[in-house]
Amino acid sequence: MTTPAADGFRMPAEWTPHERTWMAWPGPNPTFDDPDDLRLSRMAWASVARAVLRFEPVTVVCGFGQSAQAQTLLGPGVETVERDLDDAWMRDIGPTFLTDGKGELAAVDWTFNGWGAQDWARWEHDSKIAAYVSDLAGAKTYASKLVNEGGAIHVDGEGTVLLTETVQLGPERNPDWTKEQVEAEIHAHLGTSRAIWLPRGLTGDYPPHGFGTLGHVDIVAAFARPGVVVAHHQPDPAHPDHEVTKEVIGLLKSATDARGRKLEVVEVPAPTVLEADGHWADYSYINHYLCNGGVVLCGFDDPRDEIAAGIFRRLFPERTVTLVDARTIFSGGGGIHCITQQQPKV
Repeated sequence: MTTPAADGFRMPAEWTPHERTWMAWPGPNPTFDDPDDLRLSRMAWASVARAVLRFEPVTVVCGFGQSAQAQTLLGPGVETVERDLDDAWMRDIGPTFLTDGKGELAAVDWTFNGWGAQDWARWEHDSKIAAYVSDLAGAKTYASKLVNEGGAIHVDGEGTVLLTETVQLGPERNPDWTKEQVEAEIHAHLGTSRAIWLPRGLTGDYPPHGFGTLGHVDIVAAFARPGVVVAHHQPDPAHPDHEVTKEVIGLLKSATDARGRKLEVVEVPAPTVLEADGHWADYSYINHYLCNGGVVLCGFDDPRDEIAAGIFRRLFPERTVTLVDARTIFSGGGGIHCITQQQPKV
C-alpha cells in the first residue's frame, strides 16, 4: 500500500499559508455535561473562531440541528456544516493535511480512540470526522492504523517532528508498537525523517487532573520556525511542572533537527496560576495557533499574558498577536491549538 511520503506529500509547517481553519462545535457530552459549562464553552469556541476569521476563512462542524444556534454566537462570515460529533477538539479528531508542492491536497486519517480510550471519552462519531473533513476539503485521504492525534505532533516543515513517549508509545494507544515502528509510520505519513521524543507532557494532562490527553506535545513545545522551538517553562518550584519542563527544555536544547541544526529554545514562562478546578493547572501559552498574518494566543487574565504576547511578537514580527481568554477551553482539557486545524494552501 502506498504512503503519503512515497507519493510526494508532506505536512507543511503551521506558519505556511492556509486555505482555511476547521473547528468543531461543543455539544452536550461528558466534557460539557453541565448546561452552564456548555454555554460558556460555546462562547469561548466562538471567540476563537472570530479571532481566526480576521485572518482566514473558518468552517465549524456542528452536530445535527446545532448550526442555527452556533451561527448566533459565531456571527457572520463563519461557515457551518453538520455532522454527528462526540466532542469538540478538531485538532485531534480532524485530519492532518498534507501538500505535495504541485497543487494537490492530501490528509492523514489517524486512528482515534478517545485519547487512549479514557473512561470519560466517546469517539463513535469523532473517529469518522477526519475522513469527513478531508472529503469536504477535496483531499486524498490516507488512513493510518497508528492511534494518534493532531495535538500529539508538531513539525518544522523541513523533516523534523516532535512526539511524546506517553502518547504514541503509551499502552493506552499503541501497546504493540515499537518506537521504530511508530517513527516509520509517522515519517511515512508526514514526510518527516527525524523524530525528537519528549519523555512526557504537563502534569495536568494526566489523570486524575480532569480531561487530559496523556501528554500532548502542543501544550509543551512547538516549532516557531525551522531550528527554533518555543517551550513551556514553569518557574515555580511548588508546581510539579517545574521539574517536568526543566527536563524537557534540557532535552530540546541538546537536540538536533533533520537538517543537523542544534535547536534554539525560547522559554515561555507559565501563567502565575498554579491550580485550576482543584488540580494542578496546565495553563500554557505554547498552545497557540498560527493563521494567515496572525497568532491567536491563549490568555488567562494573568500578569504573564503580556510577557508571552511580547515573546510571540518578537518571534513573529510580521503577524498580529491576539490574546483570547482560554480558561474555559482549558477546563475542558485543551487550548486554542487543540480546537483548530489548519488546511494549508496548495
